[in-house]
Amino acid sequence: MSNQINDYSSSQALLERAKAVIPNGIPGHFNPVVQVPEGAYPCYVDRARGARFWDIDGNEYIDYMCAYGPMILGYQNEVIKEAVRKQVANTDTCTLASPVMVELAEFLVELIPWAGWATFAKNGADATNMAVLIARSHTERRKIIAIDDGYHGCSPWMQALGRGGISREDHRETIRIPWNDLAALGAALEANKGEVAALISSPYHHPAFKDNELPEADYWSGVHALLKQHDVLSICDDVRAGFRLNMAGSPNYFGYTPDLSCYCKAIANGYPIAAVVGKNALQGAAAGVFQTGSFWFSAGPMAAALACLKELQRIDGPARILQTGEKLWQGMVDIAADAGHELKVTGVASMPYLRTEHEAGISFHQALCGECTQRGLFLTSHHNLFVSVAHSEADITRSWEIFSDAIKAVNASFR
Repeated sequence: MSNQINDYSSSQALLERAKAVIPNGIPGHFNPVVQVPEGAYPCYVDRARGARFWDIDGNEYIDYMCAYGPMILGYQNEVIKEAVRKQVANTDTCTLASPVMVELAEFLVELIPWAGWATFAKNGADATNMAVLIARSHTERRKIIAIDDGYHGCSPWMQALGRGGISREDHRETIRIPWNDLAALGAALEANKGEVAALISSPYHHPAFKDNELPEADYWSGVHALLKQHDVLSICDDVRAGFRLNMAGSPNYFGYTPDLSCYCKAIANGYPIAAVVGKNALQGAAAGVFQTGSFWFSAGPMAAALACLKELQRIDGPARILQTGEKLWQGMVDIAADAGHELKVTGVASMPYLRTEHEAGISFHQALCGECTQRGLFLTSHHNLFVSVAHSEADITRSWEIFSDAIKAVNASFR
């Protein structure tokens, strides 16, 4: 199979057209400016199926971004499509909530052993915001502790200083501490005694542009001992990793129990829905929190979520994607070693961060990911990648072939 370099002329033309009517042409995390080197990535998709998509120039890609996480069962999954079709044939967004909302909540409470209730939103930021409001309502405190470089959505309290419209006032009640640092957590709690509502953290540390880090052996037990001592709640931001590591949620994978947990990415295989689950003791506080939206009660995405979770449970999806990831990335590590490089794979194989050690720094790995993408293997250099159930043995083999050609090309250009 040819490994020719892709042409993006239609994508580039449409991007220039878009810039006249849309800020940046494509806003947010799909903005092409984050894809370095410039010109190595397409801008617009035409169609997608399984583990692959085709851009508007007709180029085909094996996709290891999975739409930045949602496509855990693969694009156009028939089980999900049928569940949505049946639901929306009756109703989707309507004046009243649909029974499927209750069914989905019951399923989540059954699935996650410590959860006593569930409520729903649209995006991960909706869920993390709601969890913070619930924690503040329950504790009657304002401050939140978060991890350095931890990402919990695009709300002002979580965005970095220097971004448009963000000021120090937005961060006044957010305390940042290093990951895996119990001493720092203890010091923050002591310095803000009686003022902290919750610690919010992903189950393991998966920042952008950096190696991902797993929790140390005693980290989560130590965290919860300190939180209990200070009557502070634990919020798990499981938006990215949720249902990729364990069907009972990532805290179950790492052996701890939070008070609140937030889900979004993989919950409905690409349909817009997020969820917050919590312990019974917080249900009263959750009932008193008002957050809503025009489409939060859409029944189609709820049907998609119920079908997605049941299908993942039926096939043991987390185990399957972990096995696929371990084989895929180890093969790439071996190919890189044969080419004279160390490819570091950090985090969990289901959604790892890749980085090639090189004296040129990140520019070598950026060039490598760009060469891969231009040959049909979609990788990004700034974000963790994702594996789906739809990735096949043929996809793995083809990925290795492209990766081998790409690293040879980068080696030649960096001599």
